[in-house]
Amino acid sequence: MKREQLLEAVRGQITKHRYEHTLGVVETAIRLAEKYGADKEKAETAAILHDYCKFWPEDKMRNIIENTPHIPKDLLEYDTELWHAHVGAEVVRRDLGIEDEEILDAIRYHTSGRENMTLLEKVVCLADYIEPGRQFPGVDELRTAAEEDLDRALAKGLGGTITFLVNREKRIYPLTVLARNSLVKPKMKNVKEEE
Repeated sequence: MKREQLLEAVRGQITKHRYEHTLGVVETAIRLAEKYGADKEKAETAAILHDYCKFWPEDKMRNIIENTPHIPKDLLEYDTELWHAHVGAEVVRRDLGIEDEEILDAIRYHTSGRENMTLLEKVVCLADYIEPGRQFPGVDELRTAAEEDLDRALAKGLGGTITFLVNREKRIYPLTVLARNSLVKPKMKNVKEEE
């Protein structure tokens, strides 16, 4: 499908406000792809489709999770905010004919992240955090970090999500912790041997 067809398909699935968010994610994903060397067309497609199922009823998403063998069933034990990403990847494959696994994975992991994310996954995930319409404490700091170091910015974003969930006494999906940890470079200490 062409860009305009994809945008039209998405427009029919989400609210006007979420559509504006999507356009911001698209713009940001393309810019980050250019800056860090990811495939711009794939970044654009994944960004357009990342929230395709965001407003689907919980029971509809639950049904897809329960009946799709390769969607992890443990998702059902965590916040429903995670569900639309995995469900969305399956639905855009089925309904829109998107077959590219890199694009599907960028959609699938844009909320949770995962260990050893691909460049495309990082670009789409971070674009979702920092698109121009986002307003939350620390977003400007994230935007600045995104201009300097993709991994550091994304680790900071995921860390913010983890803190947000901890402060609200919510469970943290394990992939999010693994994603953050895989992005944080271990700091090596210079240990001098005592003589």
